[in-house]
Amino acid sequence: MTRPSKPPPAALMSSPEDTESQFYEALQQGDIDRLMSVWADDDEIACIHPGGPRVIGAAAIRASFEAIFANGSIPVVPEQVHRLQALGSAVHHLAERISVQTSEGPRTAWVLATNVYLKTAQGWRLVLHHASPGSVDQPPTAVGEVPAVLH
Repeated sequence: MTRPSKPPPAALMSSPEDTESQFYEALQQGDIDRLMSVWADDDEIACIHPGGPRVIGAAAIRASFEAIFANGSIPVVPEQVHRLQALGSAVHHLAERISVQTSEGPRTAWVLATNVYLKTAQGWRLVLHHASPGSVDQPPTAVGEVPAVLH
């Protein structure tokens, strides 16, 4: 029998990137306690699943992920991460690559996501995860991407 993992200590989430890493690892492992440990302790935290309603508050967010994890963990990999950071907040917008098994065999689904983090007394915490349906088998492209090398 596997014991649920303990939530990571706040020291492990000393940056928005640390928090994001913990979030996606928890999704990949189907670990609800670890997943909930990255969220801020605030009544107004929110999560929007692709094509779903806005879910507000820790209890509702937990219930929504418990329902998702009832079908197994989520084989999701964050890619194309773009970051904006100010003193006490950070916004990451990215593409989530999800491997799914279909009747036609393995496929790749893409989801577009925005994660918002706030710096709290407990370290950086997630306050919003907003995921929108992307496409199947086609990685998303961004309009107006800035080239890696500026002249």
